[in-house]
Amino acid sequence: MAPDILQFILYAVVLTALAWPLGLHLAAVYEGRPTVLSPVLAPVERGILALAGVRAGERQHWTRYALSVLAFSLGSVLLLYAILRLQHLLPFNPQGFAALPPDLAFNTAVSFATNTNWQAYGGETTMSSLSQMAGLTVQNFVSAGAGMAVCAAVIRGFFGREQKVLGNFWVDLTRSVLHVLLPLAILLTLFLVWQGVPQNLVASATATTVEGAQQTLAQGPAASQIAIKQLGTNGGGYFNANSSVPYENPTPLSNFAEMIAILLVPAAFCFMFGRMVRDMRQGVAIFAAMGVLFLAALALTYGSEIAGNPAFAPLPVEQAAGNMEGKEVRFGVGNSALWATATTAASNGSVNAMHDSFMPLGALAPMLLMQVGEVVFGGVGSGFYGMLSFVVLTVFLAGLMVGRTPEYLGKKIEAREVKLAVIAFLVMPFGVLGLGALAAVLPVALASLQDAGPHGLSEILYAYSSATGNNGSAFAGFGANTPYQNAMLGIAMLLGRFATIVPMLAMAGSLAARKSAPASSGTFPTHGPLFVTLLVAVILILGGLTFFPALALGPIAEHVSMLAGRTF
Repeated sequence: MAPDILQFILYAVVLTALAWPLGLHLAAVYEGRPTVLSPVLAPVERGILALAGVRAGERQHWTRYALSVLAFSLGSVLLLYAILRLQHLLPFNPQGFAALPPDLAFNTAVSFATNTNWQAYGGETTMSSLSQMAGLTVQNFVSAGAGMAVCAAVIRGFFGREQKVLGNFWVDLTRSVLHVLLPLAILLTLFLVWQGVPQNLVASATATTVEGAQQTLAQGPAASQIAIKQLGTNGGGYFNANSSVPYENPTPLSNFAEMIAILLVPAAFCFMFGRMVRDMRQGVAIFAAMGVLFLAALALTYGSEIAGNPAFAPLPVEQAAGNMEGKEVRFGVGNSALWATATTAASNGSVNAMHDSFMPLGALAPMLLMQVGEVVFGGVGSGFYGMLSFVVLTVFLAGLMVGRTPEYLGKKIEAREVKLAVIAFLVMPFGVLGLGALAAVLPVALASLQDAGPHGLSEILYAYSSATGNNGSAFAGFGANTPYQNAMLGIAMLLGRFATIVPMLAMAGSLAARKSAPASSGTFPTHGPLFVTLLVAVILILGGLTFFPALALGPIAEHVSMLAGRTF
């Protein structure tokens, strides 16, 4: 256990040390200030905006900003759908893959355009090189950039003073991709190629096994897609078994670097927020709340997995390494638990172990991280503006407790903001419990289950939590590639993305137009340990009250039954 704990500490230290300066860089990018990359990238940015007919100084009302996001996302879905349906006719298809069926093409197009990257297919046996590069990798950049742009607009609304505009979506999107994601992805791609990840246009290579048999190994432009899938919290995988495949994740260094990449940009948004509101304590407080929840989830996952399977206790099975089912021996329980926690906290969805094989409580923590709205770091941009909705609810509840009008950053939080925050919060319950309930009773949906009993319910809960939370990870045993599941999970992804973006932009627009007042002696401080504690409590209480009954019938019931020696 000691080496695992030391690695967890190292991970936290390195992540924080990298996220702070990156957050300052993000603030400079979205405020239009020069950065170290400006001499090279500023002319490129101006050229792109000129070609697109966008004036950098033009600002948009929240309604125009939201319409721009929706229009861009619709165009992304349609373009990617066309590529997937026509890939058999397009070049760079050395494997000779056929077109995707309509339902799978719809699900995949929605998945990548919403930054979910849920995959109901095997990448190396389904997607041509062109589909991977021009379709999926491009969406990995721009869907992540769209979430970052929305977050920048929401933050402007929180500190804006009597203004009706939130910025320009097209400018924010361009800057997100050009100044942040692209440079980071180039660096990580080169690092992964150095570690042994393929980056070529070769369909496959043939290897001779130790038994003398021939094995076909898929290759292709993997490193570039893996880099942006982690940095953009897209997730998914170039290969079917994701980051447990040696071609995607060959060494301990690649494993550590990819785990850092998963949380790097989401964590940096906390420090970007502190810089933009001119009070770094505010950003640090939110970072601390996220950190507390992350560590609690990691402790539950790791503790459950390292303890092993109690059903094996009477058997002559050595479990000193913990529950190793579904895990790579080269990673072990520590790296598997850390990755599972990071990927579900960050709305990433990539995996280096199969979550379906985790112990019931080990799987409960990643599931709950998704169900609370992917706000514990969350997706790039989307996690932070989701957390701000909980901040508004926390400030409102604190105001009720002390009998004062709730305020945040000098702005009064009124009924409109609270209603919009509640709407954003209700998206996850509707997608997970509402659509999940249909999947639990309709025969056409039940055919996707691998297992009966509580574990089968966990498969449903995990799938719809992943889709609605725009996470993209899967429980492995769930058969998602059916017309029903492709359609319903696609709807859940759209709901989770845009039913949260629109109310958050509306809230930002409302706050931006409001006057601000200096803090008084009666103002509730939102940067200290008390506020961090309240914020964590609100997230846990709301998540617990909403999802605990379902979790009690799923992973908790499975855990209790397992201890009692019952199987299903």
